[in-house]
Amino acid sequence: MPKEIQIKAAMISRNFKNVLVVSVGFLSLFTAYGGLQSLQSSLNAEEGMGVASLSVIYASIIISSMFLPPIMIKNLGCKWTIVVGMACYVSYSFGNLYPGWYTLIPTSVILGLGGSPLWSAKCTYLTISGNAQAAEENKKGSDVINHYFGIFFFIFQSSAVWGNLMSSLIFGQDSSISNIPEEVLETCGAANCGLNITVNSTTSKPPQTLVWTLVGSYIGVGVLAMIIVAVFLDNIDQEQTSQFRENREPFCHTFLATFRLLKDWRLVTLIPLTMYSGFEQSFLSGEYTKNYVTCALGIHFVGFVMMCFGASNSLCSFLFGRIARYIGRAPLFLLAAVTNLSCIIALLFWRPHPNQLAVFFVFPALWGMADAVWQTQTNALYGILFPRNKEAAFANYRMWESLGFVIAFAYSTFLCLEYKLYILMAVLVITIITYPIVEYYEYKHPTQPVEEGAYLSHKETMQTKVDEIIAQTEM
Repeated sequence: MPKEIQIKAAMISRNFKNVLVVSVGFLSLFTAYGGLQSLQSSLNAEEGMGVASLSVIYASIIISSMFLPPIMIKNLGCKWTIVVGMACYVSYSFGNLYPGWYTLIPTSVILGLGGSPLWSAKCTYLTISGNAQAAEENKKGSDVINHYFGIFFFIFQSSAVWGNLMSSLIFGQDSSISNIPEEVLETCGAANCGLNITVNSTTSKPPQTLVWTLVGSYIGVGVLAMIIVAVFLDNIDQEQTSQFRENREPFCHTFLATFRLLKDWRLVTLIPLTMYSGFEQSFLSGEYTKNYVTCALGIHFVGFVMMCFGASNSLCSFLFGRIARYIGRAPLFLLAAVTNLSCIIALLFWRPHPNQLAVFFVFPALWGMADAVWQTQTNALYGILFPRNKEAAFANYRMWESLGFVIAFAYSTFLCLEYKLYILMAVLVITIITYPIVEYYEYKHPTQPVEEGAYLSHKETMQTKVDEIIAQTEM
């Protein structure tokens, strides 16, 4: 009996340690990328270059989602897929050292191609670990998966705090900052379209030396993320990948895995929910930072405001990951929908002014609370609904979310802010209508996890479930 307790304790320690390593790795990586993304619409505003690079990133993610995640995960395993994906993200930071069309666009493509495998591998890794831990503790797999995703997003979302703190502290050293005239303030918000914000000392690019200092710091923390994962993360699916390479499936079979899953009506019904996640994130990082914060307060305030979003998102991710097992996903999704809808309506009428400094932080705080639901619960929902097709399911998640990003960034330079808010509201309404259909069906016909009750150890899992795992992307 003592030996069994020791084995169980070791299993708990191993699974939890792996979750922490993945979380800290993503925290470090997205400290860099999140900070750069928040600044693109303001820092590289010439000819819409910054927003164009973001659009290219998510367009590339869509392409990579179609075939790369199953191929890379099955050949490299989750651990090394994550490391390769992180290297693609670091390349974008190098592109921002000397930003231009010939540096930002190629590195945006590289980042996008690595983005979907990175996130799919992370989600697959957490789902496998959650099911393993659930079997060890005789708990429901969905509860442990929710808990693990909550821990991940609690740590990961705080990256917005550190990345934006770095940008605000470094750009705050700019000695040329001055007050914004009233005629410029009249162009802020949804009042005057928001396409042509007057350039002044607060919206112009900071000195190049400060930009290099910031981007160099971002490169450093990105490389650190790769080292953390490469050294400390267990390669829990090593035997799976070895078996897959020995019994290689036809390329076209793996290539089409993402699309074959679209035959499942539940995934198709979740597309509006998944796309909305892209719409709402792109609005905050692209439109709110430019048309409200940078316009009325200055670019050096973007980091402080987005820190508020990150802190709220991080804390709520942890909280919602824990309470989901008691109240279910549906009430949390309802809370997020009501919160976002209220913010959208308020932003249509609010006219930002420096005298209302606290209000600039209220919106990202509420937005962060809602985004915590969209991220933690949607990721967990995909892992619960498609246990036999995890790689393909999370590839679909990243593909449709990225499509939301692409559409939002694509119309960013020619649609008035008011219309962007109406589009965001329309997608949210469609989400509110379609999501409950899947939730009700899952309530009536619960999906059984593939691994439930089968994980005595990771090694035994590979021995007893190898055929199931090799065919995870099969219908």
